[in-house]
Amino acid sequence: MIAGSIFPAGVYGEGMAAGSRAELVERAAAAGATVALDAFRTDVDVETKADAEPVTRIDRDAQRRVIAVIREEYPDEPVVGEEGDTPKSLPEGEPAWVVDPIDGTKNFVRGTRAWGTSVATATASGTAASANAFPALGDTYVGGPNGTRRNGEAVTVSDVADPESALVAPLMLWTRKRRDEFAAATRAIVTEFDDLRRVGSAQLTLSMIAAGELDGTITNLSPPPWDTVAGAHMVRKAGGTVTNVAGDRWSPGDEGLVASNGRIHDALLSAARTLPDGG
Repeated sequence: MIAGSIFPAGVYGEGMAAGSRAELVERAAAAGATVALDAFRTDVDVETKADAEPVTRIDRDAQRRVIAVIREEYPDEPVVGEEGDTPKSLPEGEPAWVVDPIDGTKNFVRGTRAWGTSVATATASGTAASANAFPALGDTYVGGPNGTRRNGEAVTVSDVADPESALVAPLMLWTRKRRDEFAAATRAIVTEFDDLRRVGSAQLTLSMIAAGELDGTITNLSPPPWDTVAGAHMVRKAGGTVTNVAGDRWSPGDEGLVASNGRIHDALLSAARTLPDGG
């Protein structure tokens, strides 16, 4: 158990009308993160999903809690979630919610603090608000109408413009059958940029870019919405750029995701385009 309050005072709902989507994503993420934190570094049985990724009862419990909070105010809108039989893709042109109860489950089960609960809400015009709560780290990132905040304070992407000074992360873990692409990505990063970070949580990686803690990330994979929608929204609201590998504005389902502070984006795109085609 991590001592102290898991969420800084004043983060949730400050300056927002009760019942708004922006307030609700924060509250739902807090609820799910609390469930997960209560079980962190305890003896939890670990199962393996069909894609060889780990999953625990806590993932499912946290997702149920998040959905319950959303359903209190939006009982009929679809929830896209990683676990269980929830929809796995966003409906076109309709309001929806996107939930990852524990992004970074491998970190969670190993007792590493880099994991969190992610909630985003989308309307017909795009992502409206997002929250990524990392309770074991003591950090919560929120993307809303007025930008991106970390622990209640406004943040922006970094001003690093020289690729040789940039900290860059591979966004996702490639499967065993695609490790040549993983190797190519790490080689491109350490060759073209200052240093590499492998966070183990896509949402934390994107949140850190939004706050200027990292400068960019690349993948040629098509990551699922629960790993990306909230964080991509935060990067954009913090002044950054998020595209697919072709350089077009990124949308869920696109091939590849490249996110940056905007200043090193062309260099990141060049690096992403060197990766072998995994089919």
